[in-house]
Amino acid sequence: MVNSLNVMIVDDEELNIMILEELVSSQNHKVTAFENPLDALDYVKSNEPDIVLIDYMMPEMDGIELTKHIKVHYPDMIVVMITAAGEQQDLKIQALEAGVTDFLLKPIDTVEVQLRLRNLAELRYSKKLMKEYNKNLEEDVYKATEQILEGYHEALQIISNAAEYRDPETSNHINRVAHYSKLIGEKLGLSSEEQEIIFYASPLHDVGKIAIPDAILLKPGKLTDEEFDIMRSHSLSGFEILKDAKNPYLKAGAEIALSHHERYDGNGYPNKVKGEDIHLYSRVTAVADVFDALTSSRPYKEAWPFEKAIQLIESEKGGHFDPIIVSIFVENIDQVQEIFNHFNN
Repeated sequence: MVNSLNVMIVDDEELNIMILEELVSSQNHKVTAFENPLDALDYVKSNEPDIVLIDYMMPEMDGIELTKHIKVHYPDMIVVMITAAGEQQDLKIQALEAGVTDFLLKPIDTVEVQLRLRNLAELRYSKKLMKEYNKNLEEDVYKATEQILEGYHEALQIISNAAEYRDPETSNHINRVAHYSKLIGEKLGLSSEEQEIIFYASPLHDVGKIAIPDAILLKPGKLTDEEFDIMRSHSLSGFEILKDAKNPYLKAGAEIALSHHERYDGNGYPNKVKGEDIHLYSRVTAVADVFDALTSSRPYKEAWPFEKAIQLIESEKGGHFDPIIVSIFVENIDQVQEIFNHFNN
């Protein structure tokens, strides 16, 4: 059985309102009635009826105009227009175009009104149930999507940690690189979606170190030329690990792993790509990674002071690094310092 609905009646004749109120109330629906269509319009601006019964011929505003205004607020509203028998066909066409759902004829037939009202009440109730179902479904989909994204992010963190586990660097390194990269992306004007991608993909820059032998990866002293060539292969190894991924974070990670050691002047590796031909994510990560390497202590070196590290980064404008990215990074050094302090146990 249909629950009680709110029915609005708009008719400039008091007798018609009385008849309709009685018929609507007999089906246990609540009634709100207006003789003036402008008063009805004010009402619907802050109240949503379930069904509207509107007389066509009224002063101030006819039923078709009132329907148009109501539909602006509630496009799915059920509107029944009350017209005199013999009204012109083009009037009905106009009413339907305005969004009228059904018609009732004068003089009012009580049996017809009750039957139509019952059917329309069931239609309205079904629409409300469907609307609520869709709302709940959207919420469920949102929650499920959030859970999937959390799973992606967790997997990305694990993959990033896998490379760091074999390197003396701590997890704080990848956290700082992620936050530095996102900060740069934000200041570059990247969308929130791209900022999130670079945040989760930039820590994958050294995932290829998984393939580097411990004797080279963990060597405390200077590498030989041969050892350095092997170390540099981590870029290609990282790309090979991630290249077939469909996930947008891993796809971005593959590009970053491959080209974060390319130089803006074309003298980097592995492919000597130059300038803006280097993927933007890689150009961003390069600044974040080198700066963090300089300002972090390692078994074979002391951490550089911020000022000295910034001087080196600025000196490599147009050489190692994208000049625009360097400028943005330096301009926001206070936020860089906050990130460093937060992830520098």
